[in-house]
Amino acid sequence: MELSRIHYAKPSITDLEVKYASDAAANGWGPNCYDYIYRFRDLLKSYLDVPYVIPTSSCTGALHMALAAIDVGPKDEVIVPDITWIASVSPISYLGATPVFVDVLEDSWCIDPQAIRASITEKTKAIIVVHVYGNLCDMDEIMSIAKEYNIPVIEDAAEALGSLYKGRKAGSIGDMSVFSFHGTKTVTTGEGGALIVQSKELYEKLLVLESHGRDPKISKQFWCEKIGYKYKMSNLDAAIGTAQLERIEELVARKREIFLEYQRILGCRPEISMNPEVAGDINSYWMGTVVFDKSVNFDREALLKDMEQANIDARVFFYPVSMMTPFEDKPQNTVSYSLFSRAINLPSYHDISSAEIRRVCDVILQYLER
Repeated sequence: MELSRIHYAKPSITDLEVKYASDAAANGWGPNCYDYIYRFRDLLKSYLDVPYVIPTSSCTGALHMALAAIDVGPKDEVIVPDITWIASVSPISYLGATPVFVDVLEDSWCIDPQAIRASITEKTKAIIVVHVYGNLCDMDEIMSIAKEYNIPVIEDAAEALGSLYKGRKAGSIGDMSVFSFHGTKTVTTGEGGALIVQSKELYEKLLVLESHGRDPKISKQFWCEKIGYKYKMSNLDAAIGTAQLERIEELVARKREIFLEYQRILGCRPEISMNPEVAGDINSYWMGTVVFDKSVNFDREALLKDMEQANIDARVFFYPVSMMTPFEDKPQNTVSYSLFSRAINLPSYHDISSAEIRRVCDVILQYLER
């Protein structure tokens, strides 16, 4: 009998999400068209303990606006980790600036603070740091370097909602931060994102940018002060997200349970390392990941083929973005260029069962025994 499919990610949708989405579809129009957007915004602001939140249609759009708000443009450079999804990089190119890819740390897979320092030039306009797979960057060191050079830091916390760095929520530390609420994320709006802003001055600038350049302080209807953007989250998406944020503690706790179950089975193997959690931090473990030691004669495609034969949808670890066609290879980022080929991500959706986790682990353990 064929085994049921184990997906790598899918959302946790309950009657609450259906109820709010149905209400938004039936009633969220005209004067009510922002009701769930405002509810979602306020819930996220409270959860993160931040002063300003702008819900958006995607994390990519949020990052685009963040960079535009600090006037990133041609001839500017933006430092970014080489291990991330391309969405952390594309908005730099949208604005005509140059991404400067720096290496990551072997233990956290997050950006190396000393590589940031070494890459700063007079052209550096911003630093983007990415809490990859829920793991946490060394924010104290990064913010110290940024303050020394007076460079703004944008946290890409797309994968780290619920992670805590020394008691502070991921996404609440940088000058600005972005989140994703894609259908694969711990909290979803279907498609969607958010931009977190610490400065009132930047927030007011962004209110104009995010509304086609219309200044809310000017009463003239359909009057635009500048060219802006259209990255607003829809009320329907926000309705689903509102229900998700009302369940956020449950959703994050379940992600941690799933990871700890994987760790219990696989963590004792010396050939494998998994998502780290250093003392004082809490990892929300968006996506459980295994990295195979360099001593293992590891063939990623062979293991993924084994997974597919077992009807399991595992996924690859992020490629170095500099390796992709639009950019130039940067093999001097030795950790990045080694990590991607030695790692895979594990199915981590909320309703995965213990038996399904065991199935995934068995494929990996059988691979190691060859």
